[in-house]
Amino acid sequence: MDLRKGFDIARYIRTIPDYPKPGIMFRDITTLFANPYGFRAATDELLWPYLSADLDYVVGIEARGFILGGAVAHELGLGFVPIRKKGKLPGRTIGQDYTLEYGVDTVEIHADAITTGDKVLLVDDLIATGGTAEAALELIRKSGADVIAACFVVDLPDLGGSKKLKNKGVNVHTLIEFEGD
Repeated sequence: MDLRKGFDIARYIRTIPDYPKPGIMFRDITTLFANPYGFRAATDELLWPYLSADLDYVVGIEARGFILGGAVAHELGLGFVPIRKKGKLPGRTIGQDYTLEYGVDTVEIHADAITTGDKVLLVDDLIATGGTAEAALELIRKSGADVIAACFVVDLPDLGGSKKLKNKGVNVHTLIEFEGD
């Protein structure tokens, strides 16, 4: 896919077979981040639809969502709120369990990070089964905030995650798709 300035980010995303377990095709975007043009193109394309959106915060999911979310928040002039794995935030938190393709985990957000009526853009690097993104959505909604949209660099549509978010009323913006898992 050629982006607005003609930069094909897909060629900078490497695929690592059988990671973290056999049968998984891991889409590694750290190689995209390492390329200054790739990182810029991905950031610009993620935030483009939201330049004039009424938003209060960008929320990023640990860990690569921090990198992208921080860059998007900076460019949009918004605050950034992290969603982290259990036990990583120092203040009072609320948590949500979720299922990965390869296990179960919990994510948390500071209980006072966002409040009722706040409008949020959710950012992460990739959406696969949607477990992590759905957990993040639930945390944001438990906080009383509204998820205006969710954006990801990579969508694995065969795993159904973006469809799950759409079925929950979330506008989903992705840059590229990889078939299979």
